[in-house]
Amino acid sequence: MSSIKNILLIDDDKRLCQLLRDFLSHHQLNIKVTHSGENAIALIKENRLGLECYYDLLILDIMLPGISGLTTLKEIRKDNSIPIIMLTASGEEKDRILGLELGADDYLPKPFSTPELLARIKAILRRSSRYIKQDHISYGLIEVSAKARQVKYNNLDLALTGTEFEILSCLAINQGNTVNKDELSEHALGRSFVPYDRSIDTHISNIRTKLKKLGAIKDIIYSQRGVGYALIGDQ
Repeated sequence: MSSIKNILLIDDDKRLCQLLRDFLSHHQLNIKVTHSGENAIALIKENRLGLECYYDLLILDIMLPGISGLTTLKEIRKDNSIPIIMLTASGEEKDRILGLELGADDYLPKPFSTPELLARIKAILRRSSRYIKQDHISYGLIEVSAKARQVKYNNLDLALTGTEFEILSCLAINQGNTVNKDELSEHALGRSFVPYDRSIDTHISNIRTKLKKLGAIKDIIYSQRGVGYALIGDQ
């Protein structure tokens, strides 16, 4: 990353916040800390620059005083697609899945190593649809604009998070061929697929739900059990 990125860290563990601020600040990351979901929502609204958010990424703990991290995530996702990494209790898979369903891009279970968090941050911030060589791709009723990072379904805007965009664009460029989960994970999350990790499956489910809300009358993302997914089109 060549320029300083602005990160909002939302966690009520003040000792952890100070540790992460000290570590991440040495890697061209400007860290702003807040300890509650209410403050985080207010900060995002206050620092909005037109349609753009001042912050490049959020690190959001799921266990917060006042409104929970999941409620905070849901509120932010109402009008903001900023990348979000959740921090979760290591044993709470249901919370991780619910967080992904509500729009988180990735999660990291506590306790975690600071280098791993840094790697997750860098992977999300450098995403740029690496597999798309041309700006525009059409497949069935799906249209992907790589430069604008926008997707349309049947000429209607399909609102996606950054991770969802990366997954759908990867499927679109493969034009109906199955893409395995490891390739999707590397492309969208910047990390290798781990068995029993349901992140890709949950993001795919989110995309399917959003397509149906725009009028898709059949499931246009095909699942090949144990292998991966393919975009089969909707003519």
